[in-house]
Order: sequence, then C-alpha cells, then structure tokens
Amino acid sequence: MVTLPDVQAALGRIRDRIYVSPCARSETFSKLIGASAYLKLENLQMTGAYKERGALNKILLLGPAERARGLIAASAGNHAQAVAYHAGRLGIAATIVMPESTPIMKVANTRAHGAQIVLHGASYDEACAEARRLEQAEGLTFVHPFDDPAIIAGQGTIALEILEQVADADFIVVPVGGGGLVAGVAVAAKALNPSVKVIGVETEVLPCMLAAIEAGGPVTLENASTIADGIAVKRAGDLTFEHVRALVDEIVTVSEEEIASAILYLLEKEKTVAEGAGAVGVAALMQRRIRGVSGKRVVAVVSGGNIDVNLVARIIERGLVKDGRLVRVSVALMDKPGQLAKVSSIIATHRANVIEVHHSRAFATRFGDTTLQLTLETRGHEHVDEILKALRERGYQVQQLGI
Repeated sequence: MVTLPDVQAALGRIRDRIYVSPCARSETFSKLIGASAYLKLENLQMTGAYKERGALNKILLLGPAERARGLIAASAGNHAQAVAYHAGRLGIAATIVMPESTPIMKVANTRAHGAQIVLHGASYDEACAEARRLEQAEGLTFVHPFDDPAIIAGQGTIALEILEQVADADFIVVPVGGGGLVAGVAVAAKALNPSVKVIGVETEVLPCMLAAIEAGGPVTLENASTIADGIAVKRAGDLTFEHVRALVDEIVTVSEEEIASAILYLLEKEKTVAEGAGAVGVAALMQRRIRGVSGKRVVAVVSGGNIDVNLVARIIERGLVKDGRLVRVSVALMDKPGQLAKVSSIIATHRANVIEVHHSRAFATRFGDTTLQLTLETRGHEHVDEILKALRERGYQVQQLGI
C-alpha cells in the first residue's frame, strides 16, 4: 500500500517540474450547491491534466537501463501526453498505444511531444493489451496509467496541495477511471486529516470501480462510449481497488447529459474548459449526488481540460436548447407572398433572433400550404412560450420541435 511518506517523497521529486494549480473558491458554484465550493484546476497543467504528476514520478524512479530501453504506455490521451512530454524533456524515447477512438486533438498533442503513436483497439483495455505485447516483443519499459505505486503516489500530490490551499476541507470530490487519482488523493488526505471525506465519481456507463466495490474485486465491464473518455476504463486496477476499498468514503455516478451540463456550466459560469472526465465531480455536486455537503467546504478536482473543440460546440448547442435559449419551431403557412414577412415581424417584435430558416412545400399537411421551420435565439423557456403564444394569437399553427 502507498503511504503518506511515499506521496511526500513524490512531491519533493516532481515539485520543480509541475505547476501548483490553483484551488480557488467559486462564489457562483458555492451558491448553486449550498456549500463553500472550491475548484482544483488541474486542467491548467502543461499537458492539460493531472496525469503529469504520476507519470513524472514514475519516470524519475526508473533506473538508467529501464530508461535506455525506451518507454511504452497505453492511454486514451492524458497519460499519453504526460508520458510523452516528460520523456521528451528527459531525452527518453516513448511509444504510446491509444484507442482508435481517441480524440484527434489528444493524438496530435501526444505526437507533438515526440512520442511514436500506435492506434489500436476500441477501448483503453484493448490498447493496454497491445502495449503489453509490444513491451515484451521490443523489450520496452511499461508505464502503467494507474495501477502502480509510483503513479498513485504522484497523483496523491494533488491532495497535499489541496490541504495547504483549503486546510479545513470537508470533502474532496475526485474523478475515477482506473483509480490512480482517487487512490493517491485518499492516501494523502486521510493521513493528514482523517475526517475529510473523499468521494469518487464515475460515468454511469462505465462504473468500473463501483462494480469492483460491489463485487469485492475488479471485474471487467462491457465497452461503452462516453464523453468522459479520460475515465473510460472497463476494469479497475487491482492495487487501486485495495486503496479505494480501504480509504474512499463513497463512489457515485453521473450520466452523460449531466456531464455535458457540467462542462457547459464550467465554461459559461467559471470560464474554465474541462473535458468530460474532468467535469464529473462538478456534475455530481450539481446533481446533488453527494450527501452531507450543505454548508461544508467542498473541493472538486477538475482533472483535465483536453476536450475536442467540435465536442464543445455540440455541448454548447445542446445546452442552449435545454435552457430554452435555442429553439426550433414549425409554422404552417398559406403558400402566398408576404407570409414569411408577417411571421418574421411577430418574432422581431418579441425580440428573438432568427438563426436559420427552412421553407418546405412538400411536407405541408394541406395542399397549397407550406411549412416554415425556424431556429431562433431566445432568452429562455418563458421567452419561447411568449413567442409561441403570439404566433397562435395571430392564427398560425405552430409547434415547438424537439432535439
């Protein structure tokens, strides 16, 4: 088992090469969840995620012969970038096996740090199996993303910083994939302050650690797609499981929609870019999944910010629809001149902005009519209701369309 001295030694080892990320109190988030809320912004690390801590600690502990053989790792992105970046800084060759579904940005960033990239398999677990094969075939040194004492100790340095920045923290909320981060945080936090509660958060489509706790040991889940690709692990680590079972207070889960809402909240309200895995702790707090936080000091670890910009765009648009700030309506019109202008005038009077117009005769319910589909930028659900009411009062058949 990893101990507090292991974590403290790791911090001494990596301190000069790792950014001490801020852990700032958020007034907005505090009001939202009814607690004194802090965000530990690990998305501000050089490679955009906390993974640098464990990877660097592991690399620095390798002997000359292990370094000379070259490194190999498997990762969906963040561990890959961390290993590639610090191996490159230390002049060590690195090969990274990544799932074929890894976001393009993470692949490009890892390659930019000088690593050789191998895309293999549909999941982290399949990529890891290929990395293990290459380890044996080519005599490389494997750097595990989570199930390694040096990795766990390195990730635990986050807790040392948190308890300096928020000395009286009551809860630390941590994303969970394979379990390296939550295990390291729990080791350090519980040793320094036994009363602090460490809560792990997983995506409900791949809750490998929760499944392990319920089964009494790691089990392999079916592969599933998730926007939290950084924690998309089918099987928890054997070593991390033992730490979690002994030290972590609770594991909770959040849905894909809840993760997307948390990403949008962090972007819009906190001006912070978080990837899906990095936002799960915030999602759990927003959805009241964690009991007893009211009035307490709560730290949510935003573990990473490496998110594809196309995914961000989709999340923003979907979030606007859910908030009633982007709406699509269908209006039945008589097919004669001036009808579009009349509808546009009503919408303009109610201060909505037309984003897109689609005009179709073929799908009208009556011959001689036409259907007008409008995408509108609005202020919220009440504003949408106001516009629909105005159109209906003028005799138009109008329907709000879903997403």
